[in-house]
This record gives sequence, structure tokens and C-alpha cells, in this order.
Amino acid sequence: MSVLHLSFYSAFTLSGLGLAFHRTHLISALLCLESMMLSMFVALTMWPVQTQTSTATLMPILMLSFSACEAATGLALLVASTRTHGSDHLHNFNLLKC
Repeated sequence: MSVLHLSFYSAFTLSGLGLAFHRTHLISALLCLESMMLSMFVALTMWPVQTQTSTATLMPILMLSFSACEAATGLALLVASTRTHGSDHLHNFNLLKC
């Protein structure tokens, strides 16, 4: 395993661990999701270089657009939840009270 693969895997794993263990604020969960998407984007971008293919793939562009949509949706949910509940603490959200 090269150093490049190890850095991508460790960045993705650390982001997943941050999402699993530091769930106090919604913004921290969104940042962990964005760092996971960023590490996957960089890995998909470097994949044709590692496999030595001459054609550019469309997958990193699609992933980047989905990541932007996910970030916009997450920030909209953050603003809406902060307005209705008063804070972005995740323990304040109860899905049973609608």
C-alpha cells in the first residue's frame, strides 16, 4: 500500500470516527461528512493517475456536484433547526415530536 492510499484511507477513517464519536453539534457532523466526501473526491481524482489510464473520468465531477448539493441541504437543515429549536445540539432533536 502506498503512502497516498494510506493517507486517503486514514482521512476517511478519521472522518468516520469523528462522525461516530463527536456528535454534539450538527455542524460538526456536517463537517465530518464533508471531509469524508473530500477524501473520496481526492481518491477518485487520483485513481486514473494511479492506474495510468489516459482518459479522464466523469465520476469525480459527479461526486463533487453531489457533495455540493449535500452541503447545501445540510446547511439549510442547520439553519431551519437552529431557528426552530434554538441551537444546533443534536440531543435537542427528537424525531418523535413533529
